[in-house]
Amino acid sequence: MESICICILMAILVGNQAQAVDFNVKKYGAKADGKSDDSTAIANAWKEACKSTQASNIVIPAGTYMVGPIKIQGPCQAPITIQANQARFMAPANPSKFKSQSGWFTFQSINGFTLLGGTFDGQGEIAWKQNDCAKTGKCSSLPINVVFNKISNSLIRDMASLDSKLFHMNVLNCKNLTLQRIKISAPEESLNTDGIHIGRSNGINITNADIKTGDDCVSLGDGSQQVNIEKVTCGPGHGIAIGSLGRYNNEEPVIGITVKNCTITNTMNGVRVKTWPASPSASIARGLHFQNIVMNNVSTPILIDQEYCPYNQCQAEISDVSFDNIRGTTATQLAVKLKCSKGYPCKNVRISNINLAYHGSNGKATSECANVKPKLTGHLFPPACQVSSA
Repeated sequence: MESICICILMAILVGNQAQAVDFNVKKYGAKADGKSDDSTAIANAWKEACKSTQASNIVIPAGTYMVGPIKIQGPCQAPITIQANQARFMAPANPSKFKSQSGWFTFQSINGFTLLGGTFDGQGEIAWKQNDCAKTGKCSSLPINVVFNKISNSLIRDMASLDSKLFHMNVLNCKNLTLQRIKISAPEESLNTDGIHIGRSNGINITNADIKTGDDCVSLGDGSQQVNIEKVTCGPGHGIAIGSLGRYNNEEPVIGITVKNCTITNTMNGVRVKTWPASPSASIARGLHFQNIVMNNVSTPILIDQEYCPYNQCQAEISDVSFDNIRGTTATQLAVKLKCSKGYPCKNVRISNINLAYHGSNGKATSECANVKPKLTGHLFPPACQVSSA
């Protein structure tokens, strides 16, 4: 079903391109010399295209564009395609340029949008050295490389994000958005550089992405619904994560998440579901399915983590979760860890066809469970719930 939807979306967008009017940023003063600030030229080309009642192409020729911060704002009169296949965008290296803005390149309130190509270089090295998020919990002064906010019926294809100062991509309040052939890269030691973060969005498809970063390759926050993640290569990083959930009041449910046909290599975790300790209000996560995933030297490849809940105050309800055909090698002896809350035990968890080998000197791969009674089918190694409580 997801592939059919993607094909229909692409056919509509290609049809729009065939009749489109071109707006070349060079005609609006862009230099593309890697030195001049081309923000105004790109913004002006967008404004003209946005006013057009006919579908339009914004053409960004090959070159290096110093940009930002910049907001590409809708709504627009007709569908717009940005063609940036050989364009490289460079962010200001100094984080102080972004104190008043949460994103470097922000796309907002657009329907029928297509972005083809473009390398977005966040020049994050200075910011990583200044990043004290882990100590303070405050990261508001650091920009996300690319923000998609209130984008609908749209396609992002062949885009690359490099060395973001914080998250690489934030998908928020979006509907029917496809991210295809995305490349994300940052050093393993770069803090808080999540690849793609999704929140309060419906109908998101991520396919054929290659993500190497210092945090989660893909993370899903509250309100993520009907999300399909397929053929993603992840690592280094922290794996593919749902959560943390339950940190804030009135979080929206997470429903209908599928992660399949992915390869995860040399990461801190594999696939995990994590809830915040002492949640202020109840949250819901259901319909979470992980299938056909290869793990290469991954620490704790399968993880549900509600363990750190003071006085059993976790209020996240996790149900209808499946792990199927997950295979490869684990870097830690504990390969499968399902630690659910005593107050809200996990319900309807299914485990089938698991084969995770551990090559350490202290024995074979193991598994732990708490407050969950999973349904077990197929070949299981390590045997499920070797250590179990409640």
